[in-house]
Amino acid sequence: MQELKDSAVERAMRVDLAAAFRLAVRLDLHEGVCNHFSVMLPDGKRFLLNRYGLHWSEVTAGNLLALDAAGNVLAGEGEYEKTAFYIHGRIHVANPRATCVLHTHMPYATALTLLEGGRLEMVEQNALRFHDDIAYDDIYNGLVVDTAEGDRLARAMGSKRVMFLANHGVIVVGPSVAEAFDLMYYLERACRLQVLARSVVTNSGGKLRAVRSDVIQSAYKLMLADAPRYAAAHFEALKRILDREEPAYSR
Repeated sequence: MQELKDSAVERAMRVDLAAAFRLAVRLDLHEGVCNHFSVMLPDGKRFLLNRYGLHWSEVTAGNLLALDAAGNVLAGEGEYEKTAFYIHGRIHVANPRATCVLHTHMPYATALTLLEGGRLEMVEQNALRFHDDIAYDDIYNGLVVDTAEGDRLARAMGSKRVMFLANHGVIVVGPSVAEAFDLMYYLERACRLQVLARSVVTNSGGKLRAVRSDVIQSAYKLMLADAPRYAAAHFEALKRILDREEPAYSR
């Protein structure tokens, strides 16, 4: 009985992770066959990861790989990208909030990582959900191809839900695929608005409008408390679109 239950839970997590890949394509959060999403299975010993070489529009629930902490492929065909294993495997182990780990080079968030001292400023409502919940790794060491660099990134992230990687991209984590995806979606929205606002400031000579610190903190607490319910509703709505328009993702 427990085996059937575990199988059903894994199946649901596979469907959610596959949906996240397909949705990332629709929202322009992907890049080539690069970047990677993963989710730790309930046994805490295996995690799902996309297979190397697939465009994200080709990812399905059935072609995801299952890996252990040593990098052994336990289920699925094909190989994984080395950087994916060293980034995701180490963060899954180190960060208690990292059931799901999403790494992208999404354009507006990555644009901020190219700026010296680039930071997401708390000047817009979407940004406030990230108050005091972003780590910034200001050292770019090239490709992540060993445990030492994976562990360094995990330490830099600590227990935060978001990390900006200098000259590289971002990592977002959450207790479920739905919550991590919702966070990634709003992170890119917040970064896009900040990039646009900064371009206006540059051209007009104005300045960004500040939000009071007490309002930042209260808004963050409210959004954090509602995050599981809101993210679930958002993600289910997006999955309904996929169910209508490209149902093969769940196979």
